[in-house]
Amino acid sequence: MLLFAMGFLLLILQPSTGQFPRVCANTQSLLSKECCPPWDGDGSPCGQLSSRGSCQNILLSQAPLGPQFPFSGVDDREDWPSVFYNRTCRCEGNFMGFNCGECKFGFSGVNCTERQLRTRRNIFQLTINEKNKFLAYLNLAKNIPSQDYVIATGTYTQMNNGSNPMFRDINVYDLFVWMHYYASRDTLLGGSNVWRDIDFAHEAPGFLPWHRAFLLMWERQIQKITGDENFTIPYWDWRDAEDCGVCTDEYMGGRHPTNPNLLSLASIFSSWQVICTRSEEYNSQQALCNATSEGPIRRNPGNHDKSRTPRLPSSADVEFCLSLTQYESGPMDKMANYSFRNTLEELLACKEPCKGITMQYRSRSEDKKRTMKMIRGMSKAFMESA
Repeated sequence: MLLFAMGFLLLILQPSTGQFPRVCANTQSLLSKECCPPWDGDGSPCGQLSSRGSCQNILLSQAPLGPQFPFSGVDDREDWPSVFYNRTCRCEGNFMGFNCGECKFGFSGVNCTERQLRTRRNIFQLTINEKNKFLAYLNLAKNIPSQDYVIATGTYTQMNNGSNPMFRDINVYDLFVWMHYYASRDTLLGGSNVWRDIDFAHEAPGFLPWHRAFLLMWERQIQKITGDENFTIPYWDWRDAEDCGVCTDEYMGGRHPTNPNLLSLASIFSSWQVICTRSEEYNSQQALCNATSEGPIRRNPGNHDKSRTPRLPSSADVEFCLSLTQYESGPMDKMANYSFRNTLEELLACKEPCKGITMQYRSRSEDKKRTMKMIRGMSKAFMESA
């Protein structure tokens, strides 16, 4: 499982900083299995003439796979991105990107040598102008096509091994919704069969670095389309909150006056359409989400199953999670005990008897589950159903 999660992470951190670069989503690139686009600065592949990078064979781990995925050669995400490309740009120094045309996160300048520190701020501490600018940036991202990336609407096999490319445009915001879907979707096994016990971005050590890179990429794309190099994603500190403080028209959208499942018409997000919400439908069709609009945002904070999530997480819940000293343990998946990552992720499906878990830990684990439900809810609020 670790290899799957980290292998998928390599897509973001090394050769291509995203799913499918537009310049490589064509028959020639797929059949040659090479994605080494030229850098605009000097016109050479990967900016090689400027010593930014070079076209190299991809590097794959030779370590054995874990038992969580008892298949081989059935999923395009295995040994990413080798199914689609086996030669990509390998960037030098502080350069990164599918053509080595960008700076690594935290660096800027012509030669990517200037260290840059940006700070994410509490959304309630933004000025009115800063908050309105943030919401305007989100709306712009929802309505402007991505210039750098496209999404796959079919598997490599459905693309006839590259001779029939299946890609489509997508707006900048939905690109990241689709990326999260693609990393965590079920494996299609043919016919009506799917494998649900695998996730290329969750339930493994790669959970935190994958999502960190994901958010950094999202910030980078917002910076590019707005020209605001200092943009950062604000956060909501939900510790000890009694309700969803950001679920108002001033922020992420209040409740509709006559239909509590919809957003208020006073919110700019009331006109947004969601994508990639029908996983069972895609599975039954052995298809990928193609980013077709699937209806308005539906959200009804407070009207949920309180037997499962009785309250928002407390400061004590967070402190308990932070007190765990092991980042990972045991099988390094959703059954890992005393794992900071697994406690944070809320995927410890503890059933009686829970071997190796004390009663105190099991009690705190219930708090941890509530904590991660709210983390996920907040993630959806910003990344899927703003």
